Amino acid sequence: MGKKAVCIHAHYYQPSREDPITGVIPIEEGAWPFRNWNELIHEQCYRPNAELGNFEHVSFDIGPTLINWMISYDPATVSKIVNQERKNFSRYGVGNGMAQPYHHTILPLANYHDKVTQVEWGIADFVHRFGHRPAGLWLPEAAVDLESLEIMVDRGVSFTILAPWQAQEVEIDVGKPYWVELNAGKRIAVFFYDAELSMRVSFDPGATSNGDLFLKEVLLPKFSSNGKHGTSGELLVIASDGELYGHHQPFRDKFLQYLTQWGGLHQQIVDFVYPGRWILEQPPQKTLKIRENTSWSCHHGISRWMEPCPCSPHGDWKTQLRKAINQIAAAVDEPYVDALKDKIQDPWSLLYRYIDVLHGKIGIRDLLDDVFNRSLKLEEQQKIDLLLRAQLNKQRMFTSCGWFFDDFDRLEPRFVINAAAQAVWWTKLATGIDLISKGREWLSMVHSWRSGLRGDVVFSGQIDRVRYEQLAFPFLQTERERF
Repeated sequence: MGKKAVCIHAHYYQPSREDPITGVIPIEEGAWPFRNWNELIHEQCYRPNAELGNFEHVSFDIGPTLINWMISYDPATVSKIVNQERKNFSRYGVGNGMAQPYHHTILPLANYHDKVTQVEWGIADFVHRFGHRPAGLWLPEAAVDLESLEIMVDRGVSFTILAPWQAQEVEIDVGKPYWVELNAGKRIAVFFYDAELSMRVSFDPGATSNGDLFLKEVLLPKFSSNGKHGTSGELLVIASDGELYGHHQPFRDKFLQYLTQWGGLHQQIVDFVYPGRWILEQPPQKTLKIRENTSWSCHHGISRWMEPCPCSPHGDWKTQLRKAINQIAAAVDEPYVDALKDKIQDPWSLLYRYIDVLHGKIGIRDLLDDVFNRSLKLEEQQKIDLLLRAQLNKQRMFTSCGWFFDDFDRLEPRFVINAAAQAVWWTKLATGIDLISKGREWLSMVHSWRSGLRGDVVFSGQIDRVRYEQLAFPFLQTERERF
């Protein structure tokens, strides 16, 4: 690698849009002429970037909930993405793909076992798709705390990417990675992206309209003007939403291809690399501390996902939704732990392994036979099966986009509440514990400041649907028959 290097990181994510009852994404009118937003963005972004070979030349992470949908919708595109990433892994022993927590949960707002679940499942999904373990993990919204970093390191993650304002030091050199020291002598490498470059790429369409001009007038001056490094290597990281390249900004998929693959100037001046490869040859030399409970998309810490903040001033509903969802989650956790605490030393370890069932590697009955040495009765197996379904939907309740926007009356918060209703329903079927009235009560304080829509109304509507539709839904019957 040369002394001057650039990493373009693309963060790809869409929430689980599927109806929890049918498993099918409902028609989303705003995505016309496509049936839903996944299909629209896929046509504008995911598929063309794969066809242009861009996934081989950038650093990227792709959310499990997105790639799982894409496998059923367009497996050929998934194959292109995987093969492009694996070329780098074959060449250098480390790939350019990063893992992502499974449901894009804001980890600093999660309890310990939910953090572990999200990281475990996210890593497992990456291995399942790409065939090797990830060196790095992208934190949802780059929201960070030390406990999450320790969980990552304990599972073999060696680096992540953060915004420069997430470092405690006022002045840092974004051209160099740093170590962050953790407990018990552990540490993780952190790459800080260049804020100015990332903002220009993300929000200034004029800056990326011409690849050669971007290289000469925007990128190269960043190297020559700082005067810090002399003969030492320098890696500038540009971080952006992957949907930028073709969806948010048309033709930027072609800009990305030209810049990283065809541009004549960069071959002599700048290398395009990725963090996993860079750190093998130029590991961090300095240590710093991070500012916990910060993110890349809100300068007010993690307020955007829990309360009103200047990014979202009408955010009282966020406070109430966060409180209600936390209460529902605790109520769903209690019967799960009670059902397993006398049967297994750590009830959460079973949930961590449940990802193999979701991937189809093992059936639920085989998993339970393995964990409990075939000691469970039929009724116990059925109960635990339903409780694990409740836990899956509880994880879906915390997807970050449910709190990201300025009003409650949107698709994303509805996803959150629909998942909560499903978790409550599975818990009721498993244990007889009826949390429906409490769920309505907790969600009654959530309301849209524009339309007046209330959370308990959304919740009740989903409960009514599941009460009359889930009973005849075939996969539950099939699972029971398998026992």
